[in-house]
Amino acid sequence: MGKNKKAEYPSADDNNDDGKGSYNYKMFSVFNRKFKITEPEPPADVQNLFAEYSEGRQEMTANQFRSFLTDHQSEHDCTLEEAERLVAEILQRRHHSTAYVDNGLKLDDFFEFLLSDDLNGPINKQVHHDMCAPLSHYFIYTGHNSYLTGNQLSSDCSEVPIVRALQRGVRVIELDLWPNSSKDEIHVLHGRTLTTPVSLFKCLKSIRDYAFVRSPYPVIITLEDHLTAELQEKVAEMLVQIFGEMLYYPESDSLIQLPSPEVLKYRVMISTKPPKEYLESSGIKQKGTPRDSGTEDDNEDYYEDAIETFETDDWSNISDEEDEDWSDCRSSGQLNPPGYKGLITIHAGKPKGALKDALCPAADKIRRLSMSEQELEKAATTNGTDIVRFTQNNILRVYPKGTRITSSNYKPIVGWMHGAQMIAFNMQGYGKSLWLMHGMFQANGGCGYVKKPDFLMKKGINNTEVFDPRKRLLVQKRLKVKVYLGDGWRLDFSHTHFDAYSPPDFYIKIYIVGAAVDSTQKKTRIIEDNWSPIWNEEFMFPLTLPELALLRIEVRDHDKSEKDDFGGQTCLPVSELRRGIRSVHLHDKKGEKLNNVKLLMGFELL
Repeated sequence: MGKNKKAEYPSADDNNDDGKGSYNYKMFSVFNRKFKITEPEPPADVQNLFAEYSEGRQEMTANQFRSFLTDHQSEHDCTLEEAERLVAEILQRRHHSTAYVDNGLKLDDFFEFLLSDDLNGPINKQVHHDMCAPLSHYFIYTGHNSYLTGNQLSSDCSEVPIVRALQRGVRVIELDLWPNSSKDEIHVLHGRTLTTPVSLFKCLKSIRDYAFVRSPYPVIITLEDHLTAELQEKVAEMLVQIFGEMLYYPESDSLIQLPSPEVLKYRVMISTKPPKEYLESSGIKQKGTPRDSGTEDDNEDYYEDAIETFETDDWSNISDEEDEDWSDCRSSGQLNPPGYKGLITIHAGKPKGALKDALCPAADKIRRLSMSEQELEKAATTNGTDIVRFTQNNILRVYPKGTRITSSNYKPIVGWMHGAQMIAFNMQGYGKSLWLMHGMFQANGGCGYVKKPDFLMKKGINNTEVFDPRKRLLVQKRLKVKVYLGDGWRLDFSHTHFDAYSPPDFYIKIYIVGAAVDSTQKKTRIIEDNWSPIWNEEFMFPLTLPELALLRIEVRDHDKSEKDDFGGQTCLPVSELRRGIRSVHLHDKKGEKLNNVKLLMGFELL
């Protein structure tokens, strides 16, 4: 049915559910339209599977259920004990009793299991990648300007977005360090903008307290340093005192190979330009306030041009309470700081001179290079294989272009196709690009480290031939996706949220995001006036690089007169999809899980 969101007359009262399994919708305050609420029923495929594995009986035993899990769902490690535990869990949820566990599951119990995303989700929730390779062998969940609460020009700086990022599993936190107005303390803020500062102490303390709440694997702090030598040493002292034994730093000035995530569990590392390189690049010979330093100078010039005034008088010093905390922290530690330069594990810089030379791996040390998204796109067209070769041992960080003042993001797939480990994103916003980032790092149990595909690490003849991202490849796999049904919207949304006069008209958009030749989209038909739509539609997606493909799913409510309403989304790494019929939980625009909305879908990688 067509929509009429902005009706001339008011819509019905939200509390007009008659309590008898229907919704009433008032039109023009005169006419009532009643729509029956229907509960989803098991699709034909589910009924057939139940009949097959229960051998035509009314109940499916735990042993038969185990056969279903191992054969159809490809959960080959499932034991009879695990199957029995699941049967007991399902019966407890549905009947608040395990008295019938010996009898097994009825069809409705079996259907309930399939719809339970915590028991039957689409991807493996455990860490299962090899975590013993060097850090350069992984894509790493990376934040950009991690302290900003909003836009890049005038939002507040705070430790809160840092905490939220760590709670989501982000492993790389970026801090921009500047002297305060009296040049005796260190502030974190976005330089040459109107952003209000936050103290470095508060940021570091939050990182220490929340670094490993989601993942045990290492946190890397990238510092964009605009400090004098004296303040750099103050940073060094602060890092050692706050993090203590959590802080990892190398015994020598340079590493020829980075340690593995497994070795670095529960450790924090620093990545920035070494002081000498910094001083040379900024033109500072000794004492004084630095200028034009860091890895994103072009961005800072843009921000400086974008505002007319910048008053350093607004920079407040660290509060008395923070001074007391810092004093306590200093007195509690007995370590002697090795010096600012000695704490840097991953040395950073920007490409200098010819790009090909900058991307030439050094034999005696590991480096991190930073490129803007524009620089990467340009380099990818001329030096694609050089980037891949560089990222096999070194770290490449890509950051948003300076014009993204609203904290929007870019398409991450170009960086991943070239092996870039750190695709730095603004985590405080939302949008389709950020959904892709969330999707990629659902992989490997959401631990923030995803092992790069083997093809990005291989070297061919004479140890020099590497993967060419521009080369056209043959289809390697085909992903079969079946959309059965959806449910839960009426529990999470007001009954007039999507339409004032009738239930929603849902449809699903299904995207493949990955290599250019793989990227495509398909759409289900529209199911009109139904809170629990049933589609039963199947789609096939040929893939040349399934290892880097993402399956993006978005539900919309059809509206003839206006833009279709958003009904939920999720993004899943194709390589992680579990075979069989799965429950797919949907998220809101900010990437937070909706309480009840989910889809029943089938997946098979052929």
